[in-house]
Amino acid sequence: MSSTETKILLFNKWDCSEIQVSDEGLGRYIAFKPLLLPHSGGRHEHKRFHKSYLHIVERFVNKLMSPGRNCGKKLKVLSAMQKAFIMVELRKNPVQILVDAIVNAAPREETTRISYGGIVYHSAVDSAPQRRVDVGLKLLAHSVKNESFNSVKPFEELIAESLILASTNDSRSFAVKKKQDIERMALAAR
Repeated sequence: MSSTETKILLFNKWDCSEIQVSDEGLGRYIAFKPLLLPHSGGRHEHKRFHKSYLHIVERFVNKLMSPGRNCGKKLKVLSAMQKAFIMVELRKNPVQILVDAIVNAAPREETTRISYGGIVYHSAVDSAPQRRVDVGLKLLAHSVKNESFNSVKPFEELIAESLILASTNDSRSFAVKKKQDIERMALAAR
């Protein structure tokens, strides 16, 4: 790399070029192309399946903005995410920790309702890779939201703690626990 070329770093701090996705099935649906600020302005919204081209940090921030206190405050959540990444940085690249947390929180198998002649029963089905990423992001966001109730810890610290627990596949993480429950129900519905 010449001296005139500069790398584009996420939040002007973290390099996304060495990120590895441990689950090959999810690799295509987790995007971490070089961006300075993960804010697309919703350009993907009206194109089917184009959410998989969004930066994974932006997708997680969008999930954290779900209805409630932080709804519509994307810059506030982005700054909280940046502070959480600074806390997580001591272990390794925070984007890598986010990707590992998503892989560990994404259920491989789920159940679906089947009604047959007025009788409803559940049947186990394999999850599609894009749905796995969506559910993993949702569970991580719910993890942060559940931890924030009756807690005096700052929002950034809760994000960092949730990401670290889920990335190490710790059963204390709400997202990992919920994933295990979903997979256990699918196993029972076979």
